[in-house]
Amino acid sequence: MNRIKIIASSLVLSISVFQGNAQQKLKLQYDKPATNWNGALPLGNGRLGAMVFGNPQKEELQLNEETVWAGEPGNNVPKNVYPNIEEIRKLLFAGKNKEAQDLANTTFPRQAPANLNYGMPYQTVGSLWIEFPGHEKFSDYKRDLDIEKAVSSVGYKANGVTYKREVFASFADDVIIVKLTADKKKSISFSLSATSPQLLNNFRTQQNKLFFEGTSGSADNKTGKIKFVGEAACTLQGGKLTATADKLTIKDADEVIIRIAIATNFKNYKDLSANPSEKNADVLAKASKKTYSESLQNHVAAYQKYFNRVTLDLGDSPQSDKTTDVRIKEFGTSYDPQLVALYFQFGRYLLISSSQPGNQPANLQGIWNHKLSPPWDSKYTVNINTEMNYWPAEITNLSEMHQPLFSMLKDLAETGQESAREMYHARGWNMHHNTDLWRITGVVDGGFYGLWPMGGAWLTQHLWQHYLYTGDKAFLKEYYPVLKGAAQFYLDVLQEEPEHKWLVVAPSMSPENTYESSVGVTAGTTMDNQLVFDVFNNIINASKVLEKDTPFVDSVAVAIKRLPPMQIGKMSQLQEWLHDWDKPNDHHRHISHLYGLFPSGQISPFKTPQLIEAAKNTLISRGDVSTGWSMGWKVNWWARLLDGNRAFKLIKDQLSPAPMETKGQQGGTYPNLLDAHPPFQIDGNFGCTAGITEMLLQSYDGAIYLLPALPDDFKNGKVTGLKARGGFEVAIEWENGKLKKLIVKSALGGNCRLRVASDVILVGDIKLEEAKGENSNVFYKVEQIKTPLISEKAALKGYKSPETKLYDFETEAGKTYSFEVS
Repeated sequence: MNRIKIIASSLVLSISVFQGNAQQKLKLQYDKPATNWNGALPLGNGRLGAMVFGNPQKEELQLNEETVWAGEPGNNVPKNVYPNIEEIRKLLFAGKNKEAQDLANTTFPRQAPANLNYGMPYQTVGSLWIEFPGHEKFSDYKRDLDIEKAVSSVGYKANGVTYKREVFASFADDVIIVKLTADKKKSISFSLSATSPQLLNNFRTQQNKLFFEGTSGSADNKTGKIKFVGEAACTLQGGKLTATADKLTIKDADEVIIRIAIATNFKNYKDLSANPSEKNADVLAKASKKTYSESLQNHVAAYQKYFNRVTLDLGDSPQSDKTTDVRIKEFGTSYDPQLVALYFQFGRYLLISSSQPGNQPANLQGIWNHKLSPPWDSKYTVNINTEMNYWPAEITNLSEMHQPLFSMLKDLAETGQESAREMYHARGWNMHHNTDLWRITGVVDGGFYGLWPMGGAWLTQHLWQHYLYTGDKAFLKEYYPVLKGAAQFYLDVLQEEPEHKWLVVAPSMSPENTYESSVGVTAGTTMDNQLVFDVFNNIINASKVLEKDTPFVDSVAVAIKRLPPMQIGKMSQLQEWLHDWDKPNDHHRHISHLYGLFPSGQISPFKTPQLIEAAKNTLISRGDVSTGWSMGWKVNWWARLLDGNRAFKLIKDQLSPAPMETKGQQGGTYPNLLDAHPPFQIDGNFGCTAGITEMLLQSYDGAIYLLPALPDDFKNGKVTGLKARGGFEVAIEWENGKLKKLIVKSALGGNCRLRVASDVILVGDIKLEEAKGENSNVFYKVEQIKTPLISEKAALKGYKSPETKLYDFETEAGKTYSFEVS
């Protein structure tokens, strides 16, 4: 048997146990320039984004600023639709499903009516071009992205001179900085120009600076009103700068620093009165006072404040010396554990780079987009994708990156009052399955895809989860009105279905799936029931913490008892619908009814074995290969099912070369490690990062479960800095698939309950007790669900959970506890 000795010690000494070779080779590296956008390397500081191509002769920096969206302020809530919604309800409860869908399609047409819109696209600023005459022929080429420092570099030889470029989007100075050097003086000569696909644009030079200006596009019933201004300023050592009408030319310099500022007139979703020129002038003036070394040092320090909180070492192999594109091609047939660690950390890098406090949340493409009309408009799709973007935020110790999403939720709780009132005659607020910079909350893409009033239900789970991880009572008080508004909406819109008298949401859908030919609109889908269950429990628990709103939550408590239970259907599957309508050959990418397994925690191997078996049957039936984000979700599901090898198989499926086609449902990974739907969507990156974490640590089911789904390929490893609910920070080392060392730091104090393999005995000089009953730590409360209904035709075989033990020990806030195998 393994025996673990427990000792209290300082954090510094504890964490040092896990250091050594914990993080190495955190670079994406290549031996050729990018030939298309999916090979370029992403840089970002939360607000500004750049894709770096690395062409020696003509470098392209494709640029984004997070508030450059088409359109103008205004919601998209249709008028006078409540009577039709009422009629759709009646048709559904009468079993006239096709008629209900037809009325939904008529009420909410697939294409936006002339007086409405279905959301605005996120758009590119354009590109900055750095052209080097005579660099057509080059050798000794290398290109990389160092995600430990958030810096991209390009190096090569041309005409006997070694050239180097460094590029970063500064977290400290809020500009993009490019440094050009050569190993021979007077060797740097280039021109600097800009282009933009925006119809309204202007390029000019003034005072030896390059300006690129434009106005965002118009779409549907909205006129483009975002004004953006970009400004590029060069600092030379040696050489000469000359300016023509729309181009800067530098000749014979020893070194050049380019600083790029971009700003817009956006203040908030209803105010476009900011002055972008003034902002750029201020930002550039401050940035230009610093040396390049100072700027780089400040940037790296600001970035590493977040990034260095977590390390992951899964081992190494000769594959890590190869270029990243080759490693992706060979991953399915080669042993390359370090690529998994790099992929995990790349997800954290992307979240830090696309979602900084005070800015906009990460959209479907983070902040990186080179088009005016990107796929799905690169909006915020909230029937899975936006939520997935933020799954790594708490668990991988990036809690601050969650703030932009929370800020957007405050906005949506304002604009969503209109859709709740006008469309449903309800209090509170709601939204459907998409929003944008303007915080729209109406139906998007018509009655087949968009009549899903559950967006607010899912997004608000992030508020409650943030509280569970941080214990921040002030935060909970600040966002309590958002939680309450969501609960008010569902309290008002729940309908009594005729058969069982359950309270259900109608009309709605199980996102994007159907139960009859071309019919998806329905009442009481499993996912809806799970979401409302969580919304109601969140407000009940929040009101208790804040000691307020007792009469209101009493009415919520009455309603929650009338929600439908989960059901197991005739194929031994978790039913997707209120009725047993699941299809045997359904391989749909959305498996929304498994929300209760993950990210929610309503289904558990230890508390609900029948539902776990049914969820597993559903997952097997749907298959593995799908869109990138769907495979990312499946990694998390298989981790929750405690099957590490199947979870790792999904990671291998995802870490395979993405198809070159820009549509379809076979995901994969592009040469730059970005996720393919296809085309590019960033959510799959974040989903896999979260899934890898879930394989190593889970804390949703009343305890901190150590190494719950460790695959055979992760035989030895170590991880530091992962977060568990209740303010615990955890570091783990394992050997031959068994726990070896453990460190727990308690930020909040309280009981720490550990779940470990049954052959692990915990001994030491801290009194540990075998856990009994429910965890006394309030952050580990497990909500009791109804007993599932099981079809008479179901043939469940029985699910046997792994043999584990639970141990409790009391912690003090600020103290660290070390565990060692003796």
